[in-house]
Amino acid sequence: MNDVTIIPIHGKEPQIHPTAFIAPGTRLIGDVRIGEGASIWYNCVLRADVNYIEVGARANIQDGTVVHCDADHGEARPGWPTIIGEDVLIGHMAMVHGVKLHDKSFVGLGAIVMDGCEIESGGMIAAGGMLTPGKIIKAGEMWGGRPAKKMRDLTPEQQAMNAMGSAHYVENAKAHKAAVDAAG
Repeated sequence: MNDVTIIPIHGKEPQIHPTAFIAPGTRLIGDVRIGEGASIWYNCVLRADVNYIEVGARANIQDGTVVHCDADHGEARPGWPTIIGEDVLIGHMAMVHGVKLHDKSFVGLGAIVMDGCEIESGGMIAAGGMLTPGKIIKAGEMWGGRPAKKMRDLTPEQQAMNAMGSAHYVENAKAHKAAVDAAG
């Protein structure tokens, strides 16, 4: 892969589905699992050195995003992997750390989602929002602010638009993959 760093650590190596798009500048470290048709965009870092990161089918992680996980702290508390479901959109420059993003959830541009948080299916953290540890965004809710609080429920049409965004990224990733492959 052109300017992609893949680093095994602690006996774990990134596993990438052959249909996934991994953009130049991406850094994949440790126990990272990337699913079918997923896209990891330019200059992202996915570092799974202390737990695992799973990226579901057709999920996209946009440019400059950092994804990490939380280490197991023994009896004090368990650690949190980062689990990104299918058809998830993560906007540019987001920070995602030790969380569960259910299928079709949305993380806005520059948002921060911290340890132990969950965003249920169709839920959304707005651009620039900061979801503090342990918070749960329920299905179909939109939260925003720093710290994030519930702003409102998303309409079915807004949730459908977010789902269409995932399909757009699948197609756009195919074009980028072809362009990167052609550039050598």
